[in-house]
Amino acid sequence: MSEHFGTLSDGTPVHRWTLERAGTRARVLSYGGIVQSVDVPDRDGRPANVVLGFADLDGYLAHPEPYLGALVGRYANRIAHARFPLDGVTYALEPNNAPNSLHGGGRGFDKRVWDVRPVEHGLRLSRVSAHGEEGFPGRLEVSATYTLDASGALRFVYEAVTDAPTVVNLTNHSYFNLGGPGSGDATGHELRLAAARYTPVDADLIPTGEFAEVAGTPYDFREARKTGYGYDHNFVLDKGRTDTPEEVAELHDPATGRVLTVSTTEPGLQVYTADHLGEPFVPCEGVALETQHFPDSPNRPEFPSTVLRPGHVYRSETVYGFSVR
Repeated sequence: MSEHFGTLSDGTPVHRWTLERAGTRARVLSYGGIVQSVDVPDRDGRPANVVLGFADLDGYLAHPEPYLGALVGRYANRIAHARFPLDGVTYALEPNNAPNSLHGGGRGFDKRVWDVRPVEHGLRLSRVSAHGEEGFPGRLEVSATYTLDASGALRFVYEAVTDAPTVVNLTNHSYFNLGGPGSGDATGHELRLAAARYTPVDADLIPTGEFAEVAGTPYDFREARKTGYGYDHNFVLDKGRTDTPEEVAELHDPATGRVLTVSTTEPGLQVYTADHLGEPFVPCEGVALETQHFPDSPNRPEFPSTVLRPGHVYRSETVYGFSVR
């Protein structure tokens, strides 16, 4: 089911789609592929929205930088100094997170209107990213399929093909607060990660290239503990890159009993505790769990490659499952 959600300044209409299955209701916008809300029940059966979002289009247009619920690309996370080499050519990107490029540039996938069509139990979003868009090479045909499975889990399948060598790294940027609206910050949520290593960063949040052990550090979430605050880091998932999604994370809210599990094919997971969220939210009101390849991989040959070449298909799959305890 779709409805008109607003109109951009250039006259482009934005629509909202509602998906419902097995106790989960998700609302998705054609603008930015944004997941506006996900309603799931608590241990007493009371549903509430567990992702941060705005009530209207103007909210997203006025506050773009948190990337609330958005589909981010062409390259999720940061690329150092807004440039990268590929096949002997250096490509310059927009330094929208100066001096670096963040989430695809100033007008990345999160600020584009996607073509949307219904599929069984979900939606298929698609668009063409032109050669040179935000500085990235290659004409990229990209799709993102959002579905609810029989358990009420929200599944994302991303696919892309290119006509020239390029780099691709796509993710969803939802912030989760399992307590629901008005419950305060999410620092009391308990997080568990299947990650014995992480990638330390410099002052600009660019990886140093090191693979550091989490043991004995504040980055050790191998046993569940409160998220707290102060995190905007990529964790190196123990399983590596896989062909099918494997569970890598669990987030639990003791107050409501809600549990979120994250399964993915990706080798990395960015944990962002949203310390810098501003009005109308409070700092740390949500936790972003962004499945991904690593930040700055195009400049780091020791990292898993994000290069996509003609004749190959980029494919990434992530599942957010919901339950209660």
